[in-house]
Amino acid sequence: MELNGAKILFTIHTNIPVLGDFKISQTLVMTWIVMALLSGLAFWLGHNLQLENVSKRQAVAELVVERLEQFVHDNMGYHFNQYIPLVGAIFALSVGCNLISVLGFWSPTADLNTELAWAVVVFILITYHKIKASGILGYLRGYLDPVFLMAPINVISELATPVSMACRHFGNILSGTVISTLLYWALASLSHVVFGALPGILSQLQLFQIGIPAFTGLYFDWFGGCIQAFIFCTLTTIFIKQAAGED
Repeated sequence: MELNGAKILFTIHTNIPVLGDFKISQTLVMTWIVMALLSGLAFWLGHNLQLENVSKRQAVAELVVERLEQFVHDNMGYHFNQYIPLVGAIFALSVGCNLISVLGFWSPTADLNTELAWAVVVFILITYHKIKASGILGYLRGYLDPVFLMAPINVISELATPVSMACRHFGNILSGTVISTLLYWALASLSHVVFGALPGILSQLQLFQIGIPAFTGLYFDWFGGCIQAFIFCTLTTIFIKQAAGED
């Protein structure tokens, strides 16, 4: 459902049959587009690097890498450098998917499947480090602490980690999209009430829809989108470090 160029909202799971039963949703299409844009940006920033006479483009690329390394080191220490690309990829994809809604497109992060996919990857890594730290038997015995009767609750607690990570990100992004769209509808109704009685083309004025939605979009799309990406990546680094038994 689209309203005068407002954000595309509630058109979830519009599937296009491709290759028999294989279907492509708009969430998947928009994710591919964001990935293509990020890949193009990474290629542009990273090509033709030099040791001397560094260009502004290279300086920006080096700054991004340095800040990413510092973020991982601050949260995980210096023993988890292998996760720097993963954390950077999740952050960039999250920000890209969040901010694509500024252009009026459907945000892939407004679909819970997107965040669940990221959370499952993180959950697998958490489980891997727990097994690596205590062994498979020690990992399984952890579900019986403090007594075996707690096993069902411990399993639920374990599964709650990826679910909470996904739902937190999803809920904030979707709620921001809903609020922005409802505000746009309210301003459209206000414009109709105020200018609807005027003669001729003046009755079609939509002055209240100009400018005001941009301020809410600045918060929900830009600030909120970046904050949620930061929180998801922070939880990723902390949970993996805790699973590995690092202090």
